[in-house]
Formats: sequence, structure tokens, C-alpha cells
Amino acid sequence: MVNLTRIYTRTGDDGTTALGDMSRALKTDLRLEAFADVDEANSSIGVAIAMGNLDEDVKDLLTRVQNDLFDVGADLATPVGKKNDTPQLRVKPEYVDDLEKAID
Repeated sequence: MVNLTRIYTRTGDDGTTALGDMSRALKTDLRLEAFADVDEANSSIGVAIAMGNLDEDVKDLLTRVQNDLFDVGADLATPVGKKNDTPQLRVKPEYVDDLEKAID
């Protein structure tokens, strides 16, 4: 069992928050608003899947979209242009193309 004895870090008291590469961004940065929007969409999709009564093809599509939204969050968390030993996950035009095909 995990015991959370401290749920604050105070690292954001200066109005910034850490990104995936540990650089700092203002809490008013549009990137963080995008995080929130992606997270909210992902949560809503999760509720729809959990509630059930979906056709299997719809459930499969929503599950894929939900996974893609996690990739979007990872992309948003990592600033472009940072050098890293590991290639960064980036959302590619194929994500959009695949989703548009599924909608059609």
C-alpha cells in the first residue's frame, strides 16, 4: 500500500510547472491548457467506454483514440528542439489521417 505523506512539492510556487524534460513552463502557458483539454477528452472517452453498450467497432475506435490522446499528451510534455538520447514521441499527420478515415 502506498502512503502519501506529502502531496505538495512547492516546486510550482513560483508560477511554473515541470515539463517532461524537466524544463519549466508558466502555469498560464497555453501548452498546459492543451494538456487539460486532452486529459478531459481522454477522461470523457474513458467514461463512454466504461459505461458500455457500445458497438465493438465504436469501442475499438474510442480505445485507439484514447491511446492516441496519451501520445498527444506526451508530445505536449516535451518541448521541440531538445536533444535527447531517446527519440521523442511526436504526433504525426498519420494520426489525423487515420482518424478521418475512421470517421468517414
